[in-house]
Amino acid sequence: MSVNADFVGRVFTGTPPYEVSRVKIAEFSSAVQSLHPSHLDVEAARALGHPDVIAPTTFAVVIAQRAEAEYITDPAATIDFSRVVHADERFTLQRPIHAGDVLSTAVHVDSIVERRGISMVSTRTEITDEAGSSVATVRSTLAVRGE
Repeated sequence: MSVNADFVGRVFTGTPPYEVSRVKIAEFSSAVQSLHPSHLDVEAARALGHPDVIAPTTFAVVIAQRAEAEYITDPAATIDFSRVVHADERFTLQRPIHAGDVLSTAVHVDSIVERRGISMVSTRTEITDEAGSSVATVRSTLAVRGE
């Protein structure tokens, strides 16, 4: 079964806000070996002008993938996650993500293209703060293998 192309243009906003904590940033920083002091030490981050520790750029994927699950798990989307591999992931930060942020998401299904039995699904997750200001954009392309 192919991925349902009728989902192109839809926007998913039902994922609850994500509260960023120092612990989550420290765990992610350790996992990806991004050990700059601004990720782990409040005073080091503040010395650089940040209100608290900041997350590595790729931390945005934690928030984006959590939100993308709303789309991917929709039975009508017909995405078999066991057949999914990441083809591309790109991050654009308008400002660093820091501990204390409460971030909301809107997942846009930008395109679905089928090539030789593989559906290429491109999404764009817009991440905003409590004031509604843009924090980051995560563009993701998934390759969904056919049966």
